[in-house]
Amino acid sequence: MAKINFFLEDISYTLNNKKKIRNWIEETIADNDFFLAEINYIFCSDQYLHDLNVKYLNHNTLTDIITFDQSEEESVVRADIFISIERVKENAKNLKVMFLQELHRVMIHGVLHLVGYGDKTDSEKKVMRERENAYISLLHNKN
Repeated sequence: MAKINFFLEDISYTLNNKKKIRNWIEETIADNDFFLAEINYIFCSDQYLHDLNVKYLNHNTLTDIITFDQSEEESVVRADIFISIERVKENAKNLKVMFLQELHRVMIHGVLHLVGYGDKTDSEKKVMRERENAYISLLHNKN
């Protein structure tokens, strides 16, 4: 089985360019001196992600992503990343960006958390956004 897997929960969605996306994520992880064990991306609905948010994080809010870090060793990435396709579509519309650009941002956002980047403070958010932008531009410049 691939180290980066893509699953669907309660929605219909097709992710294109899986090989290119896998390579991009693997390079991002390696670039941050981490080792990839496994990432499972689970694309789902707002309701599905909201239920997880309430059950596991005690947050009664909609969100676009929840990352569950399953790593037991330092510098090793093993995680389940749940992404609401509905929320990403809504955010893309509100931000006036293409859906795929926003989806890629959310996907790499989860990875950046796993390799040590935070987003609680304004300065952390600024660095996170800079890293997202840098890695997104790498993806878009790949053939």
